[in-house]
Amino acid sequence: MSERVSRSSDAETDRTPLERLEAARERYAQARTAIDDRGGEAVVEAAEAYRDATDLLERYVDRATGTGRENFKAYVELEGKFDSLVEGLPDDLKGREAFESALDAIDKRRLSESDFERAHDELEPAERYAELLEERDAAREALDEARKAASRRLREIDGEIDERERLLELANADLSAPVERLREPIERYDELIRERFREYRLEASAREVFALLERSRWYPFVPFELPPDDLERFVLERPAGEYTIPELLEYADYSRSKLSHYVEDPDELKRAVATQQTYLEGIGGEPLTVGWPPGPAGLLERRTRELRPFVARVADEEAVAALREVRAFARDGEYDRLQTAAQAVEQLTPDERERLREGRVTEELESLRTERERLEAALEVDDRV
Repeated sequence: MSERVSRSSDAETDRTPLERLEAARERYAQARTAIDDRGGEAVVEAAEAYRDATDLLERYVDRATGTGRENFKAYVELEGKFDSLVEGLPDDLKGREAFESALDAIDKRRLSESDFERAHDELEPAERYAELLEERDAAREALDEARKAASRRLREIDGEIDERERLLELANADLSAPVERLREPIERYDELIRERFREYRLEASAREVFALLERSRWYPFVPFELPPDDLERFVLERPAGEYTIPELLEYADYSRSKLSHYVEDPDELKRAVATQQTYLEGIGGEPLTVGWPPGPAGLLERRTRELRPFVARVADEEAVAALREVRAFARDGEYDRLQTAAQAVEQLTPDERERLREGRVTEELESLRTERERLEAALEVDDRV
């Protein structure tokens, strides 16, 4: 039995999301057809009656067996409820005779567990209707899960298609292009702004730095991480905010008695700063760099435009001029060729180059698009009851 279940599970795992969806839809259709062929709503009524009857038997099997007064009282309750259930069944209910036979099995002055077993046995002809509904419900649940899996796969396919399209774009790159013409000004600027920000961090007050970070909130291409609320309030509102970030970090390691010589409230500084050391130590100039390889010309131009006021605030004219040179390159007629080549050199792995050379990426892209079309069509089918 367990080996058969294991083989079934393995086969299910081997199926694609589309195959699982189609199989689940077929199973659900067969379950509904089986119910319709046996009477449709009449099957539902018989199944509900079976569930009510077995529920009564399960609830009273322990209470209504035996010779005590409470046992007899429970037996009377059971017989009355079961009799009412049978009397309330339609005359043409499928399997009605099974319910009457089950009632006969418990129509005694004293019941034993074997009487309950016999009543269950008498209900077996009606059990198949409940099984039909259980199979329909299980098939419906399996179909819902298959649809969810297919939707997840559809999202994965979109990402995989984007990746193949990116590879094909890079495949057209001129790998012999002189990318150093582009790399040199960008690396020069990035190194310069990192150094200038380190100097700025040593000289500017924490309050001034936090004002800079707050301003970046409105500039999507200047991705500084904003400070935690408690730390920001402390820096902006307390006199200690006039110290530099390195000084605050140093003071946070002082004892309270030593720290009291530098700030009004040592405990408050320790609470605000000591708990956020990782954040404060991580504030650097990286969000002001361009990075390598750069993005498309339009993206580079917008990024450098947003960076300029920040660079002018934290650095000198040399850094601003270096940024200006990078921005000017975005308008160079050779930029697209050099940028694509830089992306290709930096991003293409040996395996990706081999797949491109053999044409496998194009084949993968076509296969993915076909899979997406088939999944989209399959998910459009309405499976509502």
